Amino acid sequence: MMSPAAPIKLQMPIPRRAPRALQVLIGCLVVAAALCSHPVMAQTPPAAAAASAEVVSPIITPAALKALIDKKANLRILDIRELMQGDGKTPNYDAGHIPGAIAAPYSSIRGPEKNPGRVPSDQELTQLFRKWEIDAQAHIIIAPVGSDASDFGGAARLFWTLRLAGLKRISILEGGLGAWGALGYPIETTKNTPAASSISVKLDRTQIATTSEIAGLIRNRTSGKKFLLSDSRPEDYFLGEDKHPASPRAGTLPGAKNHDHEEWFQLNTSKLLPRDQLESIAKNAGLIGDQDVITFCNTGHWSATTWFVLTQLLGQSNIKLYPESTVSWSKSRNPMDNEPSRATVLKQQLKDSVDNLKR
Repeated sequence: MMSPAAPIKLQMPIPRRAPRALQVLIGCLVVAAALCSHPVMAQTPPAAAAASAEVVSPIITPAALKALIDKKANLRILDIRELMQGDGKTPNYDAGHIPGAIAAPYSSIRGPEKNPGRVPSDQELTQLFRKWEIDAQAHIIIAPVGSDASDFGGAARLFWTLRLAGLKRISILEGGLGAWGALGYPIETTKNTPAASSISVKLDRTQIATTSEIAGLIRNRTSGKKFLLSDSRPEDYFLGEDKHPASPRAGTLPGAKNHDHEEWFQLNTSKLLPRDQLESIAKNAGLIGDQDVITFCNTGHWSATTWFVLTQLLGQSNIKLYPESTVSWSKSRNPMDNEPSRATVLKQQLKDSVDNLKR
């Protein structure tokens, strides 16, 4: 069933950060009497071969998406919110979604609690993408909540994963579901269950930076190979003043430079800055040039945005993402910059214990 939008609170988990509102008001369904279906996930039309060759923009506006839906384009709209909000009771997808969208929770492509940035195996992704009816012909639309910069990181991480699987027709919905609902575009509560595709995933793992690879680069800095380690986390993480719960140590990778992922966005939004401003920021940060860039954060979430901006919007090809990031690095015996002293760590642990007792 489908109707014009009315407000509803929607939520998806984001990596640990200073407390922020994770819920945004977007369109909710006003239940109608008639049941209608939207054939946006129909069989590939006769012109599929030509369509699959068309280049699509990595960012798509709500208006452009609505136009594609209206003309029954071959789409796979992935609603990446978790199925339930943080209370475990309030539904997200079932309460209302973009017509034709399927539930594709971001957590589906994440690793375990102790290593959230781990990339799923080819077999795991094959099963998942078949379930979502992913194929090379469809135009894949990634629909995040649209709440803030951190929320965009989930969409960028899924985009990166799809690209490594060889898929090219992918776009992220600008402003996410919040922007869609704010424009009064229709939503539905119909649960869309696509037919399984026959895709077989083989990730291009040469584009995945690993702990051992980076450790080797750092050991051989004097060899003359140019590379830059870009830490996409907020400054307090970079300086070792905060850390991810799964990280045993705080700090950053040796020689890394701090480029907070939020610098790419319009203030307090999930919308990226205009291209000329993105390019200016990247140049000033030394992220555009002939040296290789490896971007990382805690779990390859915030840094996926940096990868997305540099590769998809600014055309850089010498960029790698380190998906397991500092959570993995801090568990190794490799050194870290800005790592707090043992005394500082013990003092913080004592403070945390006292604070917990007061709650």
